[in-house]
Amino acid sequence: MDFVRYADSLRAKLHIGGVKLPVMIGITAAVLVVLALAGFGIASALGSNAGDFTISHKEDVSAQKASEDSEAAAKESVFVHVGGAVTAPGLYELQAGSRVQQAIDAAGGFTDAAAADALNLARVVTDDEQIIVPEAPSVQPGQGIDPSAASANTSSAAPGKVNINSATADELQQLNGVGPALAQRIVDDRKANGAFVTIEDLKRVSGIGDKKFASLADSICVG
Repeated sequence: MDFVRYADSLRAKLHIGGVKLPVMIGITAAVLVVLALAGFGIASALGSNAGDFTISHKEDVSAQKASEDSEAAAKESVFVHVGGAVTAPGLYELQAGSRVQQAIDAAGGFTDAAAADALNLARVVTDDEQIIVPEAPSVQPGQGIDPSAASANTSSAAPGKVNINSATADELQQLNGVGPALAQRIVDDRKANGAFVTIEDLKRVSGIGDKKFASLADSICVG
């Protein structure tokens, strides 16, 4: 009788809520497998996204560095248009801080007809600058290193007109609307940048805009 009662008790313990224990163990194992697979999928997705983020971050850093390198290179060079009496006129890229002489060298040097002394070869060039080398016949004697020291001869090329390449500061003041300060700026510009190739070049002087130039155009020449 004790054996029968023990067997009945054991069967009762193995039968919980109408579901046998082996069945419950199987269900529990299946649930654990499903949860493990789900966890693995989530981890894989997170790992993939982390990799994508790392690649994207690296690409952003590389793009930023390339942009910074490009900007640095742009600051280290200038573009200058060299024309006139040079061997190979054109647009040239020079290192920042280059002189006019280096721009001329880049263009193949002066031609035989060039008036080399009309330019200040030691001047530092700037970006977007145009350097025009005049030919010798268009330059009056004494217009090289110190054009303001040359003797003025306004009637040699155009009678009655003031030669802006050879006139002194006092003679420039004879022009309508040109006072001592503006006359001196014209002289200083000649020293710094060389002779005026055309009368329109006078507009490069500070204080001479289109309106001022129009009032002077009929009274000036370059010889």
